[in-house]
Amino acid sequence: MAIRINAKELEKVLEHTPCTQNIMLTGKHGIGKSQILERYFTAQGCKVVILFLGQMSDPGDLIGLPHFNEETGKTDFMPPYWFPTDGKPLVLFLDELNRARPEVLQTIMDLTLNRTLSGKKLPEGSRVISAVNDGEEYQLTDLDPALVSRFNIYEFSPTVEEWLLWATKNDVDPRVVDFIRNSPKYLDGDGTETLDRGLGKAPDRRAWTRVSDVIKSTSQIETIHKKIISGMVGTIATQAFTAFLTSRRILSGKDILLDFEKHKKTLAKYRLHEMAMVNEDIFRFLETNQFAPKDKNTMAENLKKYVESLQQAGKNEELAHFASFLESDTYSKALSFIVTETPSVYEAIIAFIQNL
Repeated sequence: MAIRINAKELEKVLEHTPCTQNIMLTGKHGIGKSQILERYFTAQGCKVVILFLGQMSDPGDLIGLPHFNEETGKTDFMPPYWFPTDGKPLVLFLDELNRARPEVLQTIMDLTLNRTLSGKKLPEGSRVISAVNDGEEYQLTDLDPALVSRFNIYEFSPTVEEWLLWATKNDVDPRVVDFIRNSPKYLDGDGTETLDRGLGKAPDRRAWTRVSDVIKSTSQIETIHKKIISGMVGTIATQAFTAFLTSRRILSGKDILLDFEKHKKTLAKYRLHEMAMVNEDIFRFLETNQFAPKDKNTMAENLKKYVESLQQAGKNEELAHFASFLESDTYSKALSFIVTETPSVYEAIIAFIQNL
């Protein structure tokens, strides 16, 4: 069984793994493997080439077509469209590796060992990374143990919190974000349906982004929207989502930090699990910088009032939960805000931790 890593840990793995070593990521579809890799390496100024091996019907799609060289009198291969000609290293991302035909997989052997394809060598410093889907629900090709042995293998499992942070930063509709925040089990499934021809539809991260694109332009979810959404995430998840939209919503971090006085009576009625959601959303709101600079003073004052309300009510479990996020590297920007804008809150939390 492969070691499990989240998105933050994946970036650390990429940072510390030499480019001469290959990486294989296993995991479900729609969890952002290619997106995260492309964003990480592009930010470093490195070109990323994504090849979907499951779509290749012939080795020529990967290695190029044979060509008679009149100068040498020999046959060589014309380089494929993606092959670098500028001498700069690239990241070659081989997606759907275990969906590839066996004859296509044979061409990967030399590439993963020697960085060579049909006698042409990739530029020094190039990387080879692959991704595979793992599970009985997929139609897969068995991989040769000799090929598998050439990869460092990790099960990629980004956390719900990582997705919520990404979704908030990337303008995913707040109703979708709030729903997953309240019902995280629906982010990666749990709505599986059995239909004929293997067309069961269950939610995944990619599908929820499509839902967001559909409902952004409307404030009211009509019957037709429900049908559209059902085709994206299945009827079970759609029923849960639409029911959530008509039910009592948990206050968000934005609600608390921008207008604590308005919501303090509601907060006082919350139980531990509801307060835990509020705590986490406060850190998420601070981390994503989804606020105007002019609101900083108001937010700092309301954060102070919020923590003081927990202290005065003797909600030590809730306060301990809030304090736990100070040690998380997921919320470095939020921690910076607390330290610089509300030092008294930081000092109070540290004192609380020391007295536990």
